[in-house]
Amino acid sequence: MAVEVTSQSLSAEEIVALCRRHSLYEWSAQSAVDPIPVARAEGSYFYSPDGTRYLDFNSQLMSVNIGHGDRRVIDAISAQLGALAYANPFMATEPRALLGQKLAQITPGDIDVFFFTNGGAEANENAFKLARQFTGRQKIMARYRSYHGATGQAIVATGDPRRWAAETGVSGLVRLPDFHRWGRPEPEPVDQALADIEEVLMYEGPQTVAAIIVETIVGTNGILIPPDGYMQGLREICDRHGILLIADEVMAGFGRTGAWFAIDHWGVVPDLITMAKGLTASYLPLGAVGMRRAIADAFQDRVFYGGLTYNSHPVGCAAALATIAVYEEDGLIERARRMGDVLRGHHEALYAKHPSVGAIRNKGLFGIIELVRDRATFEPLAPYNGASPETKAVAAYLRDHGLYTLVRWNTIMTNPPLTISEDELAEGIAIIDGALDLADQGVRG
Repeated sequence: MAVEVTSQSLSAEEIVALCRRHSLYEWSAQSAVDPIPVARAEGSYFYSPDGTRYLDFNSQLMSVNIGHGDRRVIDAISAQLGALAYANPFMATEPRALLGQKLAQITPGDIDVFFFTNGGAEANENAFKLARQFTGRQKIMARYRSYHGATGQAIVATGDPRRWAAETGVSGLVRLPDFHRWGRPEPEPVDQALADIEEVLMYEGPQTVAAIIVETIVGTNGILIPPDGYMQGLREICDRHGILLIADEVMAGFGRTGAWFAIDHWGVVPDLITMAKGLTASYLPLGAVGMRRAIADAFQDRVFYGGLTYNSHPVGCAAALATIAVYEEDGLIERARRMGDVLRGHHEALYAKHPSVGAIRNKGLFGIIELVRDRATFEPLAPYNGASPETKAVAAYLRDHGLYTLVRWNTIMTNPPLTISEDELAEGIAIIDGALDLADQGVRG
């Protein structure tokens, strides 16, 4: 007997009402949730059920790197579902085999073994397990201006306020100073930033530290780009003390910055590298932690204590293989690098026009506009972990004019799909330009 699935066409209002009634939305007081109803998506745009079009200027969560609706990935998912929908992680499948081989070709240096997860948080969780089991040490070091995921150890490693309600006394996490401090337009001098790390290590005992985890370029905490020399210096510190360096590339990886991985810009090879988001462009959930050969070899004759039901899910692996092929076939890595120059030009024009724009940063199509009340003092337009009437007005303007992106604290994210055209990029910037007129009303003097 055939299984019948009833198809319903709900209105935008019905979708929102049912989602709010029966879903718990993340990072939100539920009474304040006002979701955009989404029915379909194509290229750089998504659409509500009533046909309202939104330019996706944040690639959803900095993840739909190849744009929406690419048939090559959709067809690969469909084909894999038809052949093999699931096999447990103790088995071997062709998508798993080919994806591991492909990732070994594009990840830095001698990273060529991968543990597959459901997403970025689990990749970081398992990176911590690998580091601790490999070194026999327990401490993990992480910065305040960071986000590493919402699961148990990952949320404790996270520095931003999302960890506050989730800190459960998990031991072994030590906070490092940031290379770019809140409320300052520029990063710290490299020598000072590295000396601050050395000082904390002196107090903690470097022989007790298993790993240092860093977002290679910091994501939602400000698109913070380390100054040249910082990553190289961090690599040297880790080498000198036998500490593993974990590069969290969940957000910055897969072409977002104009390189396969952001760490490639500095020629540094981490010991462990975590990834998700752009790995499948979020067409399906999949993450991974990659490791250097010496770390993998340590588990040849001893057990690695870690596992997941959906580790190396064959459909997820097939989606990742197809997504990586799109990056290569369409030249999206180079395209992101070139379009990053175009984005920088737009940023600079906004800075010249609007006194509320205090700083602009981007690497490839990983960008941000930082809003201030006073450029001289660099007083932010909204407080740390808060909003202001002006930033609320900016967010409402963007949504009302068909632009989707994140307005977080005093920042506007500019992270469109790597496939975005110059005309689409200009369209998005024009809408931001209009919104910044509202931000300018909050400038002092």
